[in-house]
Amino acid sequence: MDAIYLDNQSNTKLDERVFVAMLPYFKDNYGNPQSMYSLGAEAKNALDAARLKTAALIGAQESEIVFVSCGSEANNLAVKGAATAAKARGRHIIVSAIEHFSVLQAAKRLSQEGFEVTEIPVDRHGLVSLEDVAKAVRPDTILVSIQHANTEIGTIQPIEEIGRVIKEKNVLFHTDAVCTAGTIPLDVKKVGADLLTLSGSQFYGPKGAAALYIRKGVRVTPQIDGGIQEGGKRSGTENLPAIVGLGKACEIARNEMASNAEKMVLLRNRLIGRIPEKIEHVYLNGHPEKRLPGNVNFSVEFIEGEGMFLLLDLKGIMASSGSACASKALKMSHVLTATGVDAAVGQGSLLFTLSRHNTPEDVDYVLAELPAVVDKLRAMSPLYAHFKKTGQRRDAGPGTDYEHEHAHEEN
Repeated sequence: MDAIYLDNQSNTKLDERVFVAMLPYFKDNYGNPQSMYSLGAEAKNALDAARLKTAALIGAQESEIVFVSCGSEANNLAVKGAATAAKARGRHIIVSAIEHFSVLQAAKRLSQEGFEVTEIPVDRHGLVSLEDVAKAVRPDTILVSIQHANTEIGTIQPIEEIGRVIKEKNVLFHTDAVCTAGTIPLDVKKVGADLLTLSGSQFYGPKGAAALYIRKGVRVTPQIDGGIQEGGKRSGTENLPAIVGLGKACEIARNEMASNAEKMVLLRNRLIGRIPEKIEHVYLNGHPEKRLPGNVNFSVEFIEGEGMFLLLDLKGIMASSGSACASKALKMSHVLTATGVDAAVGQGSLLFTLSRHNTPEDVDYVLAELPAVVDKLRAMSPLYAHFKKTGQRRDAGPGTDYEHEHAHEEN
């Protein structure tokens, strides 16, 4: 069996058509887009074409797209840039508790510089409450940043409704759409976003190219100074091959998004439906329906996630536990903590993220191999031995029944 890659939330395989589009800009069309001569003009034309394709993916204007290196940079430019540009009006920022670390840490940095940050909680499925958003906004609130969907648990937020609530309050709205742009339909006008982050590496484009949509008229303070590139909002020589690749990936995504999602949903649903049939004491994380097409996240009780990853890798199956930026930390996910997952159970979280390249045979192989991996690890687990002997979870308090409380997650 060939290796099965199920960690597409961290990076997707480059589309061959994207690779072909990029090649000339590594070797022949190597000019700097800022240069005045013909080679530079060719590069500038390629940059403009990529910007137009990227804008078209999300219903934006060409002039509203700023190219950056990655989603984390785009989030930092959005949060820090918009907040510092608007600080004369107020210093209050709102984020959700399950944002990507590039949003949470950017907000934390601002809090060290005199801004105040409010974190909105989520429910057990990872959904933000519209009422909580409305209540959190104050007269001095200048920015709200709530992701479109969570890359770890797959929950898709009611982003258009959230956007309307924020617009009624006349506050800037940023959404991190890294795991939705190019995967599910997205229109910045319907969302009501003032700023939106996307990254090509999430939909078969290259690493090293991402974009921040900045609605016309919205001011941001640059986070990289020193040049005139990207309308003065992001200095530095453009990574033209990667940007061309991002544009091509956006063009392909517009045409193939629906068919790709349909395929992934079928595979996702098979995994979500069959894993609990084959393994006891597993709990689905995230919303059972409002979910990314390729996201499957379970907590497997009585074992730790890293053991599963290592044994699955030996079987040729590549998976993860959550954010690519935190997957080596081997600690409880802040996302699972926010959704109320028991710490002992959350240590055994397992994330499969599918792509258009995955097949039914891949899913069947996972379903065949995963139960044996879990059995092997549980055979070495003192927690499982205690449970088998007594029928009780060692850390459970009086009246606690985790499995009963989460029975809905197994359905």
